[in-house]
Amino acid sequence: MKTSVFLKNTCETCTLVGPLVEKYVETDALEIYFQGDSFFSSNVPVIQDLDLAFSWKAAISIVPTLIRTDDLGSEIERVEGWDADKWAELLSIRVPDDFPKFKPGCASDTLAPGMEQKLAALFDKSILKSREISISSDEDGIEACYDRSWSDGLPVVPPTKERVLKMLSGTDRDPSEVLGRVPPNLVECTVEKVAVNAVLAGCLPEYMRVVVASVEAALEDEFCMHGLLATTYFSGPLIIVNGPVVQEIGMNAHGNALGQGNRANATIGRALQLVIRNIGGGKPQGVDRAAFGTPGKLGFCFAEDEAGSCWESLAEEKGFGSNESTVTLFAADGVQAIVDQKSRDPESLARTFASALKSVGHPKLALASDAILVISPEHERVFRLAGWSKVDLKASLNKLLFMPGKELVEGAGGIAEGLPAKFRTRSVPKFRDGGLMIVRAGGKAGMFSAIIPGWGASGKLGSVPVTRKIL
Repeated sequence: MKTSVFLKNTCETCTLVGPLVEKYVETDALEIYFQGDSFFSSNVPVIQDLDLAFSWKAAISIVPTLIRTDDLGSEIERVEGWDADKWAELLSIRVPDDFPKFKPGCASDTLAPGMEQKLAALFDKSILKSREISISSDEDGIEACYDRSWSDGLPVVPPTKERVLKMLSGTDRDPSEVLGRVPPNLVECTVEKVAVNAVLAGCLPEYMRVVVASVEAALEDEFCMHGLLATTYFSGPLIIVNGPVVQEIGMNAHGNALGQGNRANATIGRALQLVIRNIGGGKPQGVDRAAFGTPGKLGFCFAEDEAGSCWESLAEEKGFGSNESTVTLFAADGVQAIVDQKSRDPESLARTFASALKSVGHPKLALASDAILVISPEHERVFRLAGWSKVDLKASLNKLLFMPGKELVEGAGGIAEGLPAKFRTRSVPKFRDGGLMIVRAGGKAGMFSAIIPGWGASGKLGSVPVTRKIL
């Protein structure tokens, strides 16, 4: 049998029990571990646990902690804080009458901010499976990431073991869980590998659940990530976030929602792109064959502004509850502006939207690209005051977006581009059924809305938007 006690000199309860511990040392064997310097006299044998290795191994969260183990090292009993009866029993001592019966302890130094991941990185050699790469002390960490082609062109955060462990604390998923195979090289992607790239992207641990769900959505066959990567078109993955998680992690659904300035928006989208780059091998001038690309390929992510909206959210349209958090992935191009500062009735504003939407891809092309219509609060107000639901707006747009085939076929209007001649006698919808989505976002001031066009290969022959619940 062995008895151990863990103490630290800044703990009031530890200094209270110190004299009893010293007395016990004189009569029996007791291992004394100190987090920091000992406050005992120099002739009392102590083990200074300066790097907290012993405390970490013993899972100490409170000091003082008294532990009794058997001859094989298995724990028999543990007492955290001061409990006079239990300490007397375990140490076979008499507690003075003027001692308190109970006194809570203090937090162990192992619980200091960031210490859990630091200690795990130091002492647990099995927790991470990724290959560890050592760099010299003379090598700059950020430049080392550039040199190894882990960057999208902007500086990244070096993914140290400690940082990766901290990122993994943001999810309950097993680090070794395989989420799927990342194109184009179809490499297995684990939760741990996602965490590595989330660190590179600059994410906070609380974003990790959203990043994992986004990766899972991107790996769905329906999303066609390989085709989206290999196309010469402009598109890349866009993430739209819905539900309580938006407020929990501080995402931006308001002014400049589609732009820079919000860490969650910027880094969640970037993390997905880095997963495709670093795990799947999808890099520009390689399998990524975009002729132009778009700045959104650095990372495109925003939240829908559900608060105050008179419409059901995108997630609710997809069958999820308002209390569920989701990501929706869309194969997106850049942002196209819509300006209408004069329409005050829904019919007029719907015609403006329809006119702008007809230009997606090309004014003479139909049933190709999907699109997202992002409606600002000021434009949404026009429909709200008129009592129009999102269903009403979509019905109006669907009618307005039917176009005479004779204006769309090749050669019409003196433009060679266009639909095949067989469409000349038909009325053709601009979008396939379900190919136009509507979300609410943006600043409160400004009678502007936006179109986010989709990949020219949208739908069953290309990419379909995919919505996943955030676990």
